[in-house]
Amino acid sequence: MTPPVAAAGPLLLGVRHHGPGSARAVRAALEAVRPRAVLVEGPPEGDGLLALAADPGMRPPVALLAHAEDDPGLASFWPMAEFSPEWVAIRWALAHGAAVRFVDLPAAHSLALAAAARGERADEERDDAGPAPLDPLGVLAEAAGDDDPERWWEDVVEHRTPAPGADPVAPFTVLAEAMTALRETYGDAGDPRDAVREAFMRLQLRSARKEFGDGVAVVCGAWHVPALAARTTLTADRALVKGLPKVRTGVTWVPWTHRRLARHSGYGAGIEAPGWYAHLFQAQDRPVERWMTKVAGVLRDADRPVSPAHVIEAVRLAETLAALRGRPLAGLAEATDAVRAVMCDGADLPLALVHDALVVGGALGEVPDGAPAVPLQRDLTRQQRTLRLKPDPPDRELDLDLREDTDAARSLLLHRLRLLAVEWGEPVTGRGSTGTFRETWRLRWEPELSVRIAEAGTWGTTVLTAATAKAEAEARAATTLTEVTALAERCLLAGLPGALPVVMRALADRAALDADVGRLAEALPALARSLRYGDVRATDTSALGEVAAGLATRICVGLPAACTGLDADSAEAMRRAVDEVHGAVALLTAPDPPMPAPTVAPGDPHPAPSHRPAPDPDPAPTGDPDPAPDPGVPPVPPGLRARWAAVLRKLSSRDTVAGVVRGRATRLLLDEGGIGDAEAARLMGLALSPGVPPPDAAAWIDGFLQGASGGGMLLVHDERLLALVDGWLTGVPGDTFTDVLPLLRRTFSACEPGVRRTLGELARRGPAAGGRRHGPGTEAAPPGFGPELDGARADAVLPVLRLVLGAERVPGHPAQDLSGPEHHSLRRGVERS
Repeated sequence: MTPPVAAAGPLLLGVRHHGPGSARAVRAALEAVRPRAVLVEGPPEGDGLLALAADPGMRPPVALLAHAEDDPGLASFWPMAEFSPEWVAIRWALAHGAAVRFVDLPAAHSLALAAAARGERADEERDDAGPAPLDPLGVLAEAAGDDDPERWWEDVVEHRTPAPGADPVAPFTVLAEAMTALRETYGDAGDPRDAVREAFMRLQLRSARKEFGDGVAVVCGAWHVPALAARTTLTADRALVKGLPKVRTGVTWVPWTHRRLARHSGYGAGIEAPGWYAHLFQAQDRPVERWMTKVAGVLRDADRPVSPAHVIEAVRLAETLAALRGRPLAGLAEATDAVRAVMCDGADLPLALVHDALVVGGALGEVPDGAPAVPLQRDLTRQQRTLRLKPDPPDRELDLDLREDTDAARSLLLHRLRLLAVEWGEPVTGRGSTGTFRETWRLRWEPELSVRIAEAGTWGTTVLTAATAKAEAEARAATTLTEVTALAERCLLAGLPGALPVVMRALADRAALDADVGRLAEALPALARSLRYGDVRATDTSALGEVAAGLATRICVGLPAACTGLDADSAEAMRRAVDEVHGAVALLTAPDPPMPAPTVAPGDPHPAPSHRPAPDPDPAPTGDPDPAPDPGVPPVPPGLRARWAAVLRKLSSRDTVAGVVRGRATRLLLDEGGIGDAEAARLMGLALSPGVPPPDAAAWIDGFLQGASGGGMLLVHDERLLALVDGWLTGVPGDTFTDVLPLLRRTFSACEPGVRRTLGELARRGPAAGGRRHGPGTEAAPPGFGPELDGARADAVLPVLRLVLGAERVPGHPAQDLSGPEHHSLRRGVERS
């Protein structure tokens, strides 16, 4: 063991935050000097938490979080990694029985100063930017003739291997001399807060020297070393820190990540390659060889052929590049160039994989249970363990089956956290089933969420109570009906029965006072979606169903009048509202009994395929347009579906209604079987008649085709509708054609390429000739189509469809029996194909 070196005064160890070479040098210096006390740059409020650094459950990277208790969003972090000099100093002091303390400006003052700076920021943005802040490493690298500060620092510090018997304190002495020269030239580099911080550090250092004599070591940023060594009076230092603003603060340890270390955070100590630095700190010998072995493992996991020969060659190339560039050790740049050339064949894509997995890394620290935390954080941690939801930093998708108790509880937790603005999970579209019993989430844990949790802790001590309290507050503060309906949907998804009464009262109040049909139409879909969760989540939605039923009734009454006298933008917004209400009505009501196949009238070509949904497995008796809901299903107004169909008929037939709305209403009626092809063709003929202005006619076509499933296919299968559109288009005057062209281009661009190609071929061929006629005096039917359904051709594929829909045929079950009238349109489509 090396005998302790006698200390003549405090040992000032100037470092660069998060540097493996600095960390090794600090450990060597402490081992040599063996100080009685170690002072570390950080907030003194964290002194009571330093003992946790020796806890087996503490695993870096971690960060000391300080936040204002009255404003948790006002917070600051002091991150530390395994290779951080401050972390090494703390662990050394705890292992050797030395006192350890933080000596930076208290967080109570620094947070208060940060809050004051917020108010000054607007004025500062209006002023000139001024000179850029001084980069000490950049100045020193330039003086050394190196244009890359990072590379220069790695060569002289991080990659430095001390010679046997060398003085372990010598590097810090040299660095202190360099920083002293910089401070003599540049002063505080334009940051007046440094003077206050350094005055407080000197006060803490004086206090420690009184207690421990000269056996004191200080680990701080190298920039502060000259200020701590300067001779100042006690009175002068006290004057600098007197009268500072102050706030009540809370301090705790929180997990950190390598990805966050790669950004500028905390005290601005962001580094570009935390994974590489961690490797340098851990690999005491042969770091390049060990690094290339790790890279080979990552690439092999990605199914790239990398052999031991590749590793050997990459190491040789990296060392050769370092020698050519005059570097003492192959750095990350040389290693990356060697990997690109030898293992990646010059490709950047696999290199990006290495950068993400190794250079930056996905390490996430851990904090022991004994660390202080707000009650909300403790409750969240308990639920994460119970539900086996580990807060991992990388993105990952989580598929939930809400019929399972554990998955349902996970969904509730994630929805409640979103309501509390803790965006741990984000709902995404899943690749599997689209039923309401399935959810897919993308999870990503960020250290900043610890601040969000501290902020949310003001609402309650558990996730449930906090989410309930915040939902009630948002319901009382909401000013629009749309806000309340969205909140009601979120409350149902989050399972907040305690908040629903307040939200329902606010919803009823806003709905009663709001007479704008457009806003009512925006609110209804959210309510309808919410009602779908009653079966899976076992949530009582009866009150919500009553409000939704009232909104639907008011929309049916007021919508026709609201769709008249609209400009183009308002008409498009109303078209979207009609679509949304149509979908909402389908959710609120059980499907109607199957409509009988429309009678083929004289002149009616073969009907187009229907897009109406499959009927309910237990349809109501014929004649009851809205069957009575099962017990527990929210009530809906009797005849709502029939009433909505009547509204669509009004919209489709009124000339005062905007063209895009009339066209959309016509298409919805056609898809639902509310009108036949003959009626649809009649409405199209009226809309495209010569007396209608071309822009209005183009808007009708846009509403009829845009956004509708199979819009272009409808024209492909029904040449009479295509002929109407083609005849109208060829008759548009040249002076107005340029006005309608953009709208038509947008409409038909939504069709699939094959559909557009087929439409072009049909238009070029022109009207079909010699086709069979439907009856006396009628026009020819499109080629290949008969006037009646070819039952033999349609029935031929029914066994295959039964196989697809179910292995066994259940007599009378509409999901498998395709012979009934309710499947007339399906059989008709089968016959065509």
